[in-house]
Amino acid sequence: MTIGVLGAGSIGVSMAIVFARAGHDVRCWDPYPDARTRAGADLRDRLDRLAGHGLLAEEPAVVADRVELVGELDDAVAQVELVQECAPERLDVKQGLYRRLAHLTADDVPLASSSSALRAGVLAEGSTVEHRVLVAHPANPPYLLPMIEVVPSVATKPAVTRRATELYAAAGLQPIALRREVEGFVFNRLQGAVLREAYCLVRDGVVDVADLDAVVRLGLGRRWSVVGPFETVDLNTRGGIAAHAERMGPAYERMGRERGQHDPWTPDLVATVAAQRRALVPLEEWEARVAWRDEQLMRRAVLDAEEDVPGARGSR
Repeated sequence: MTIGVLGAGSIGVSMAIVFARAGHDVRCWDPYPDARTRAGADLRDRLDRLAGHGLLAEEPAVVADRVELVGELDDAVAQVELVQECAPERLDVKQGLYRRLAHLTADDVPLASSSSALRAGVLAEGSTVEHRVLVAHPANPPYLLPMIEVVPSVATKPAVTRRATELYAAAGLQPIALRREVEGFVFNRLQGAVLREAYCLVRDGVVDVADLDAVVRLGLGRRWSVVGPFETVDLNTRGGIAAHAERMGPAYERMGRERGQHDPWTPDLVATVAAQRRALVPLEEWEARVAWRDEQLMRRAVLDAEEDVPGARGSR
């Protein structure tokens, strides 16, 4: 099976590693010779480092041999199962590629963009491949953060989305299916919310940059490496997330209003979220799940102690 990757920048090389590590042949295209040269060096370096940490099942050279760096677009996408577009985040560049891909790829081949914010419906405008274009936005670097947001447009055929999802799952990524298109998707909207507040807290003289990063690195980030935001507050409050919303919802509403955002947690919304959490972890299993969370954090604490992680003012 062959995958076409368009763009030999950081994300393109990273996605090439994901697919090559899974055993697929990869043709990685970039029109610039110096970019291809740099990509070859980056590919070998990253594979060597992965192997050094025991994260490759094969020798780095074996995985690297599955990746071919090419300078012609038609060579990159001939008879591929999937096109992973990793071109620069410029709408004109990406739209131009999709117009060309309409004539170079079979009609059932998914055309997936690694775009960080541009929606599939916008990317496909002016082309004849609206039914095959979707966004597949990876976390960076995807060979270490194994999730990818899969975001079709209203025009994307369900069979195309299913095929792309199957390929990502087989390559070791967890596909996260978004139910509708929004700019920035989920990953960057969450990241953006934290960044907006971080900038405000520094601007307002509440905290400096190093200490804010320490709050996330040693507190929120360490916890979020085990459980996400909803599960965090669900396990932090006896009675679960519904009890947390009742106790803390007004405070969070005031904090949001302070920033000009009025999005209260309405009873209907809380009920929806709580029902989904209880379907995952019934309240009778709550204490066992809390113990599981603590066990995972203890394991993380041991690893950090072994690595002599710097304190709050340090940087990793």
